[in-house]
Amino acid sequence: MSRPHPLIASDRVEGTAVRRPSGDLVGHIERLMIDKITGQVSYAVLSFGGFFGLGSKLLPVPWGKLSYNTRFEAYELDISESELRNAPSFGADQDFDWGDRSQEAALHRYYGIPPYWGGF
Repeated sequence: MSRPHPLIASDRVEGTAVRRPSGDLVGHIERLMIDKITGQVSYAVLSFGGFFGLGSKLLPVPWGKLSYNTRFEAYELDISESELRNAPSFGADQDFDWGDRSQEAALHRYYGIPPYWGGF
């Protein structure tokens, strides 16, 4: 029998539910964005809305904004419905411009946490 540990394989994170502190479902983790140089997880891209993946939106969230809730066996994101609707997002048939640091900075300002690369 293995002991519990704080590490998780990336393929086990993908598909994990993201919930509000109340337990309400926000969406699911579609993928993680990892800094190539440091190896640090920088963002979780959440899938939400739509029906069976059709019409769903992708929401890039700074990794530091999520925490794991063992009670729900899900990642927790404290975000209201209106904050979710107004959050920077993109369509499932598009991609976020990860090469544009100003877009990343805007994400961090929206969520009120410093960027993983420093500054604000």
